[in-house]
Amino acid sequence: MRSPLPNRRSRRRAARGFLLLEVVLALGIFGIAATGFAVALQRTADLAALTQRELTTTRLLQSALAEAMSYPVLEEGTTSIAIDEMAEHGMEIVTTVELLPEMENEDGQLLQEMYRIEVVAHWYENGVPQEQSAETWRYSRLYQP
Repeated sequence: MRSPLPNRRSRRRAARGFLLLEVVLALGIFGIAATGFAVALQRTADLAALTQRELTTTRLLQSALAEAMSYPVLEEGTTSIAIDEMAEHGMEIVTTVELLPEMENEDGQLLQEMYRIEVVAHWYENGVPQEQSAETWRYSRLYQP
């Protein structure tokens, strides 16, 4: 005949073993979830930084384009300006003004002194050259007094 005491001890040991296994599994699952959350948070931060840089670049291009259009008399040529605000990326904005050949409007009238204004931003990001541009046309007689 067997005594019931050894049977109880083996059950306790087995229960303690399963408890330890459950704790290890729970910690493993928590670690996987925490790692996934940290990766997602890092990607979100990278995306936010990229969006901020793109918005800054777009604002600078719009400002340079508005400045070039505001001159009462346009002259053909190219100008280059280094941007202090984006100095860590080595940003430079190149503005090009060129006279377009004569063209006709919808009514068949000749449009003389039509200019194309292009603004291009050049910079380096992660060691790779980047570029973004904006352009417009301007009829210079429209702005003369």
